[in-house]
Amino acid sequence: MQIEKHISDLLYRYQCVTVPGFGAFLTETVSAHVTGSASSFFPPKKVVSFNANVKNNDGLLANHVALQEKMSYELAVIKINDVVNEWTYLLQNRNHLVLKNIGEISVNNEMNWVFEPTNTVNYLTDSFGLTPFVSPEITREVLKKEVEALEEKAPIIFTPERKKDYSYLKYAAVFVVMLGVGGFGYKSYYDQQITNETLLVEKNVQEKVQQQIQEATFMLSNPIPSVELAIVEEKMPYHLVAGAYRSKENANKAIAELNAAGFENAKMLPLNKYKLYPVVYGSFKTLNEAQSERRAIQKSHNAEAWLLID
Repeated sequence: MQIEKHISDLLYRYQCVTVPGFGAFLTETVSAHVTGSASSFFPPKKVVSFNANVKNNDGLLANHVALQEKMSYELAVIKINDVVNEWTYLLQNRNHLVLKNIGEISVNNEMNWVFEPTNTVNYLTDSFGLTPFVSPEITREVLKKEVEALEEKAPIIFTPERKKDYSYLKYAAVFVVMLGVGGFGYKSYYDQQITNETLLVEKNVQEKVQQQIQEATFMLSNPIPSVELAIVEEKMPYHLVAGAYRSKENANKAIAELNAAGFENAKMLPLNKYKLYPVVYGSFKTLNEAQSERRAIQKSHNAEAWLLID
């Protein structure tokens, strides 16, 4: 089991990760800084250190291992203890213990453990995506000295620029403007002259036409016969009947009652073959109009109204 992987994961979230019976890995946040003459820029980061005196089990590492490896807490403690025994054995025999992405632990002459953190991983999540970079040194002073040396050998003489005389353009512009104004004025005068002459000609023509009209005499030897226009009555073959009466007097009374009820188009049809005078609410050109009116009258006035078609 790679316990150093679990330790590395916890260092992103916690400042102290204790390995029971071995020691604790601590993190300290360091601000961004610049080092060296070449201006090396480093982003903020978490610096990892190791303290071999903190060995108590706080449960953080064991709980994490149990969840990630899907085992019980007790079994995780046993697994961690086995790995710690291996690490301790290596260090007691003066071997280097390399923990991936964390650092390296070695033993000095006094048999003390010395921890050297790795610089390839930044455990500060706020600095995600930021990497160190080196800015080249600016040689501003060196370039200044070189320019001064060149000036001593060949002094630079500034020759004032001779300004060209463009005054003739001003007069040319004035001439063009005056030419344009004169052309526009002449065109306006010419158009006005054409308009005046046209009006004069039209006036003379109108006077002559009026004189000829006054002098003209119209005499018609054969008058045009009058034409009588026959008025074609629009055919309305659909009649909505209110009733039929043998007496013309009763039919007229029925019409008067219908007019009083608001049916202004009520009228009497000619005597039919049954010797009856039909009284109708009105006549219509189309069957749809007649049927629509019949339905309305049957609901509001006469349920027995019926449709007669010529």
